[in-house]
Amino acid sequence: MYLVIGITGKVGGSTARHLLKQGKQVRALVRDREKAAKWADQGVELVDGDWNDATAIAAALKGVEGAFVMLPAVWAPSPDYREAKGVIANYVEALTKVVPPRVVALSSMGANRTSGVGNVTALSLLEQGLGRLPSPIAFVRAGGFFENFLYGLQAGQGGTLPVFYNPPNRKSTMVASDDIGAEVATLLTGPAWSGHRVIELGSMVSADEVARQLGEVLALDVKAFAIPRAGWAEAFQQFGIPKGHTGPAEEMFESVNAGCMDLGVAGTEHVAGTTSARDVFAAAQNAVKA
Repeated sequence: MYLVIGITGKVGGSTARHLLKQGKQVRALVRDREKAAKWADQGVELVDGDWNDATAIAAALKGVEGAFVMLPAVWAPSPDYREAKGVIANYVEALTKVVPPRVVALSSMGANRTSGVGNVTALSLLEQGLGRLPSPIAFVRAGGFFENFLYGLQAGQGGTLPVFYNPPNRKSTMVASDDIGAEVATLLTGPAWSGHRVIELGSMVSADEVARQLGEVLALDVKAFAIPRAGWAEAFQQFGIPKGHTGPAEEMFESVNAGCMDLGVAGTEHVAGTTSARDVFAAAQNAVKA
């Protein structure tokens, strides 16, 4: 039995799918059983609770061979990142009470840095918090998600893909969420290890390459367009981040453009992704047509 946190999201769902493909039993901690009903139909054991409840997490951990944990995405965090700190404290409390044979935690490229990385700060705090636990833990530092470019299926119709990557021909680490789930499932079910591991997950890809692959799917000539720095705040607001709260997202992309998300941090392992941006765009387009 393997516990998956965040099963209704992209990475948690991908992890569960890969575990089920292996014939493994899966348990999920869920706040909304109706939202997770499709997983119950596939044999997943649903346990009521969420990452804000240490007691529920501990109950869900009982008897598992491994657990996948992650933080909820908070694009407009409090200045002290108290949202992340609260969840991390719950994980630490639960994992201290019930110690599974192994834990895999979703982190991010750049989480080795403790400042200057904006939203990635939450993942840095996660690594610091869980890093004090005795369990064998693998931190999966994923690159930027190709799925974050899916707005391009609409925006690209005009021939441009607006991006925060500048210059757009500079490569940074990117990956598809399905590749993350595949690696997490492999870590959970593969050979045991001791201590802590850090796996950098993804490949070096430029925004220009993403735009080109988007164009191949749309059958159009699409070029990446770097949004001017002065326009970032307004652009992030259009993506749903409240006015006055775009600072962490801006700082995160500044760090990306400065090379803080590149592969090759000392002491880490590396796993390349196998799913391209083209694959992600095509799958999303086909899902709309279906």
